[in-house]
Amino acid sequence: MQSVNTAAVDENDQPGTEHSEAVVEDGDQYLTFIMAGEEYGVDILCVQEIRGWETATPIPNSPNHIKGVINLRGTIVPIVDLRQCFGLEAIEYTPVTVVIVLKVDTDKGSRIMGIVVDAVSDVYSLAAAEMKAAPDLGDAVNTDYIRGLVGVDGKMVILLEINRLLSMDDIPNLAEVSRQMLAGSADAQT
Repeated sequence: MQSVNTAAVDENDQPGTEHSEAVVEDGDQYLTFIMAGEEYGVDILCVQEIRGWETATPIPNSPNHIKGVINLRGTIVPIVDLRQCFGLEAIEYTPVTVVIVLKVDTDKGSRIMGIVVDAVSDVYSLAAAEMKAAPDLGDAVNTDYIRGLVGVDGKMVILLEINRLLSMDDIPNLAEVSRQMLAGSADAQT
């Protein structure tokens, strides 16, 4: 099991320190996290904070992927289990399970939402030139929520377009899309 690398998301962490080996000089920064052994990333500018899992107040008649809401310093924040959105097997939350609180821009304005993930991984600075577009999986599969794919240290990282993903009225089952992209990327690397 991957442990939480809290030093990687410390606001005082500067490039060149022992905790920022993955950070290079140019490019946008992405906070990466683990779900079911795969690594995903979100633009670090969307990240408001990272919190350990705490029980959320359930909302009656909400979908399974909505875990409820938390009160974050007076702001009611809906919590989405990204693992369930992606159609992955539900697991018990552990001490390394985290909620990444994000600022999401939608057509109706900005809102704060939290996503539950298995563990935080790292922070990478990635140039747009390093990113590959999501593969075309046909009209039956919506990949609008994927910003791109990038190879980092011999592994494929899926960069999410969090504004599109969390503003979808009906968050789709994304597991098959993720598997197909990772399989296609592995074939392209060989």
